[in-house]
Amino acid sequence: MSGQSLLVPGEITPVRSVPGNIRRPEYVGKPAPTPYTGPEVQDSDTVERMRIAGRIAAQAMAEAAKHIAPGVTTDELDRVAHEFMCDHGAYPSTLGYRGFPKSLCTSLNEVICHGIPDSTVLRDGDIVNLDVTAYINGVHGDNNATYLCGDVDEESRLLVERTEESLRRAIKAVKPGRQINVIGRVIESYAKRFGYGVVRDFTGHGINTSFHSGLIVPHYDSPHATTVMKPGMTFTIEPMLTLGSHDYDMWDDGWTVVTKDRKRTAQFEHTLVVTESGADILTLP
Repeated sequence: MSGQSLLVPGEITPVRSVPGNIRRPEYVGKPAPTPYTGPEVQDSDTVERMRIAGRIAAQAMAEAAKHIAPGVTTDELDRVAHEFMCDHGAYPSTLGYRGFPKSLCTSLNEVICHGIPDSTVLRDGDIVNLDVTAYINGVHGDNNATYLCGDVDEESRLLVERTEESLRRAIKAVKPGRQINVIGRVIESYAKRFGYGVVRDFTGHGINTSFHSGLIVPHYDSPHATTVMKPGMTFTIEPMLTLGSHDYDMWDDGWTVVTKDRKRTAQFEHTLVVTESGADILTLP
């Protein structure tokens, strides 16, 4: 395993501006979003708008990922993604969501999720998760991926590869008529082959006009996840696998979630829609 020192919070730069002509989600400027009360099954028009939002989010993430290299700050990755989304008429969904101050999440090494971009400098051997969501035409598209920075140790590289594979397997398990818990069952059974932990308290979620609709998509085999998948349902799958325990601590910033044993963790995510025969990924570049 990598001998990198553990992360510490850096300095956060001022909030980036968004052109006034770009439509904001309703929660911007509020302490919390208005609870979603609409359906989990979306009509074809909503799905196609989500495909546009998802494509922009995927492209913004890919653009930011091009800049991952030793010596680059996580704040610089935020700048790249922010400017890409704004240039394409999209609002960065995380910016102002429950007070989150940046336009994407950057979660390094032992950070499970929700890392805030700041003055932290990427180091050779880091693994870097980028989580990017775009809002345009009244809907959201949400995706993330974990990238290698420089020369990464074998144990971490395999964790990243296998976490992505767990997402692929989970997407293949999506079928109308099946319960949501099949997704977590597939992920957990695959992760157990390698002795990985599966994060339980942070999950996939319903997404549409709402960033988080209230639908929960666990990444472990939860007996409570009995919602039956139907054509037109839109949600994310975003497994978080760890080299050790799934237990976590949270930094004082109220956002940054780290593994309790400080071992490394990786994550991958797509937004998808359930089809008559399986799933259609909406976050493709």
